[in-house]
Amino acid sequence: MIDVNELRKGVTFELDGQLFKVLDYSHNKPGRGSATIRIKARNMLTGANIEKTFNSSNSVQDVRLDYHNVQYLYSDGEIYNFMDNETFEQPAVRADVLGDSALYLTEGMEVKLTFYNNQVIDVELPTSVDMEVVQADMAIRGDTATGVTKKVRVQSGLQVQVPNFVNVGDTIRIDTRTGDYVTRV
Repeated sequence: MIDVNELRKGVTFELDGQLFKVLDYSHNKPGRGSATIRIKARNMLTGANIEKTFNSSNSVQDVRLDYHNVQYLYSDGEIYNFMDNETFEQPAVRADVLGDSALYLTEGMEVKLTFYNNQVIDVELPTSVDMEVVQADMAIRGDTATGVTKKVRVQSGLQVQVPNFVNVGDTIRIDTRTGDYVTRV
């Protein structure tokens, strides 16, 4: 058991038989009475988000998670295949577990998989990835006002807003936390 005062962003815990990961945390101490801890958490198995308020005296069940550094190999549609860097085992992960993270995967990319009871429940991507632009709208001549952007599609199918000077064949860096364009590589 862990005290709810120890819950911080990224901490995983068990509540009512469900596994949750803290997305946001706030500690409120009114003038009188006990402190309250308010969290936003994501159910690791269903993907649903919840908001929960605890008294500072409450506790939740701690969970043991295993982390493995793996290399992304390939996808055959619904299944994404990885290779463990230490044991060379090849875990297969369903697309619904990866969610939108699958759009940032490129062959050979190193990621961290989170296991709970020998089942993959989460993937941690690097903060940015480099991808090649495969489709881009043409820039309109004379459209030079500051901040003009256009949509492009990268090799994984992800659509990103980029400045007008980015063309097909360019490699761009994308922030995996926000999905925003960072720079042209």
